[in-house]
Amino acid sequence: MKKIFSLFVALFVFVAVGYAQKGVMKFAKETHDFGKIEQGKPVTHVFEFKNTGADPVVISDASASCGCTKPNWTREPIMPGKTGNVSATFNAAAMGQFTKTVTVTSNSEAGQTVLYLKGEVVSQKDAEAAAASGSKTAKKVTKTSR
Repeated sequence: MKKIFSLFVALFVFVAVGYAQKGVMKFAKETHDFGKIEQGKPVTHVFEFKNTGADPVVISDASASCGCTKPNWTREPIMPGKTGNVSATFNAAAMGQFTKTVTVTSNSEAGQTVLYLKGEVVSQKDAEAAAASGSKTAKKVTKTSR
């Protein structure tokens, strides 16, 4: 009887650990549209997330789709219920439409999350005209929160 009980307890623990929820990165939004931005002026956006899981989240890497985008992220573990962030600075060198990605790798339940930056790089004159007309024009640093 002791062996059966011990086997049952071991099986229960194994199943419970296997189904335990890991850390979960819940981003307020995963895509940011800068709108029209001025050529030669780097812009930054901060993506905030909340750990809605049961374990701490640790980001091991954030890699950009090209050399024109530089990511930075919260380096310390993000405890359950707390927030962290991933920022991305885009160097607006070439004119035209753009879509860039930042792939965030962590120990979270999903493992990887892809964040998107998009917009249009225009001349200084066009950026000023867009700002004057009230159309969507990027600020230097923008931040999304929950």
